[in-house]
Amino acid sequence: MPGRLGVRFRKSRQRSLISQFESEFAVEILRCDRLRVNILIGFVASTILMVLVLSALSFEEFQATFHGNFRRFLLTMLLVAGLNLSCLILERLAIDYLQRNRGKTFAPLQYLSAFFETSIPTAGIIVGSLFLGPVYTLFTPATLVYPLFIVLAALRLDFKLCVFTGAVAGLEYAAVSLFLLSQANNQFIEPILSRAPHHLFKGFLLFAAGVVTGLVTLQIKQRILKSFEMIEERNRINRTFGEYVSPAVVEKLLTLKPDLRSERRSVCVMFLDIRNFTTFAEKKEPEEVVAYLESLFEFMIEIINRHHGVINKFLGDGFMAVFGAPLSEGSECANGVAAGREILLRVEEEVARGSVLPTRVGIGLHSGEALTGSIGSSLRREYTVIGDVVNLASRIEQLNKRFDSRMLISEMVWQTLNGELREAIPMGQVQVKGRERAIQVYQVA
Repeated sequence: MPGRLGVRFRKSRQRSLISQFESEFAVEILRCDRLRVNILIGFVASTILMVLVLSALSFEEFQATFHGNFRRFLLTMLLVAGLNLSCLILERLAIDYLQRNRGKTFAPLQYLSAFFETSIPTAGIIVGSLFLGPVYTLFTPATLVYPLFIVLAALRLDFKLCVFTGAVAGLEYAAVSLFLLSQANNQFIEPILSRAPHHLFKGFLLFAAGVVTGLVTLQIKQRILKSFEMIEERNRINRTFGEYVSPAVVEKLLTLKPDLRSERRSVCVMFLDIRNFTTFAEKKEPEEVVAYLESLFEFMIEIINRHHGVINKFLGDGFMAVFGAPLSEGSECANGVAAGREILLRVEEEVARGSVLPTRVGIGLHSGEALTGSIGSSLRREYTVIGDVVNLASRIEQLNKRFDSRMLISEMVWQTLNGELREAIPMGQVQVKGRERAIQVYQVA
């Protein structure tokens, strides 16, 4: 049952995430739509300019091509292009208005604008047919403009709109070409140019281009959503664990995506305490105390991380580390003991080198079952470990003061290691504060 609840929770969270993404995505769509319209305005304006320049340079050639009707053709095309340019400018103003007011585009209007824009080359073909003849106009540059509108439809970031644009281009071209071919005298034209299959296939290719553009857009959108989910997941893990885990652990958590709800786990808990810290802090300035702690914690944290542990809490003059949660390597006790021994050795080395002030630490380890998970509210959550194993690990660490030792482990840890710690010294049954029954502890250092 908890598994099903976890699945429902994740699905509900994913739906909420997608809804949030769609809301923010609508704003980005307006920006992309504005860019698309700007490109189209620039294209139409530059086309008008190019036609005027070419007309001035090669007027006689155009006059011959259009059977002496080039002036009429030019005026008609400029009129149509000017009308299209005016409509695009109005569309741009509408988008600017929506952006200023944080509004959303109305879906029917998007389809209407896609239909209007994609029909621009169709209008060019129809106008050309009045002056060039029905068949030859199908091979003018006007037909090459369709792919431009299909590619720019990708900026709408909508699969359906891309397919719609391709469908409009394909169907309009196919319909216009069939109509023009029916009006043509094909006696002196090459059959491949005047037969319907050739033009129908071109119409199909335009539709296929719209579908492919839509699929690419869909992939881009899904990848963006995936990246958004990954960032949200990384932020969730960072909020839960802070800076207490290594990058490698973060990557594993992102890969495995464990459920961080409360659950029972077998863990090994370490408590570390810096001896005589209160006396030291009393005689130092706060900046000196912080610098001293950082000089110790820097290598201690690295050691804990390398042995697959997680620093769960800093306790001012020490910390609590957990091995086996939220991820388990299957050798929690061995990792905990190895980390503790390495910390003791490293403290000796750093003190000998003069990198840190003379320092003595005490370490206590205990293993057992505990309740682990992310606990708190929507304002603040913390990954924590709760149970008797935590309390007893803390008590065992405090026993170091009684035995003048540096590292003690519980009988549970010692048994888990199956005799690997033969040098561990049994300290007998020890009564600890807050417990009725005595416990067996072993001195490792």
